[in-house]
Amino acid sequence: MKLCLDVGNSHIYGGAYESRRVLLTFRRGTKSGSSSDEYGLFFRGVLRENGIDPNQVDEIALCSVVPEAVYAISAACQKYFDIKPFILKAGVKTGLKIQYRNPLEVGADRIANAIAGVELFPDQNLIILDLGTATTLCAVGKDRSYRGGVILPGLKMSMQALESGTSKLGSVEIIRKDVCLGRTTASSIQSGLYFGHLGALREIMHRIQLEEFDGQRPKVIATGGFATLFGGTGLFDQIEQDLVLRGLLAVLDMNTAKSAI
Repeated sequence: MKLCLDVGNSHIYGGAYESRRVLLTFRRGTKSGSSSDEYGLFFRGVLRENGIDPNQVDEIALCSVVPEAVYAISAACQKYFDIKPFILKAGVKTGLKIQYRNPLEVGADRIANAIAGVELFPDQNLIILDLGTATTLCAVGKDRSYRGGVILPGLKMSMQALESGTSKLGSVEIIRKDVCLGRTTASSIQSGLYFGHLGALREIMHRIQLEEFDGQRPKVIATGGFATLFGGTGLFDQIEQDLVLRGLLAVLDMNTAKSAI
């Protein structure tokens, strides 16, 4: 059984898999300063509480955009599972042609998303839209080229910027809006967050389409916690919530001794 862990700025998103079949997915808040014991006890506990024997885990894959968490989680894997985790980082086999000027700058989660994208939709041009703490878009060619991306503040981060940068605007619930014009301060903020993000994403995807795909619309895959807010808007073709975990599974297979034989 394989345990895959995506360590993001806000959450750790994990999944347990048996022969590519998902057994369980879970989330935990990413807390600064958490110890290896806290992580290890949580991982074993969440597996056990869902009827999965932690001792059946024989491989662990990890990607992280929080460098300070990597050591503690890696130590937890070794202490509580007796497994040294595979860490998705520069230098490992990915199956992608990374066209960033400095490939080291590409976030591991974005690479994992791209790996899963080309595995799920081979021979197709892709835009992968990840709506999390930050909102990212990645352009991936049908030749498996990772061509580049766009990063902008996510919905929650945008709301927090409004709250911290003004004296009278507070935090609001982030929701889908059907009507643009707000009649209260809260609904006006909600509308600005939602339609502002929607408009920005449409413009960015239009420009990527023109610049990278000769004006042809690529397949657009969405993932991340806020993806469902934009369902039915025509922004993307489908949601794949465990995209990064699928990518970790694929890259783990590429880099294990068994698959290399």
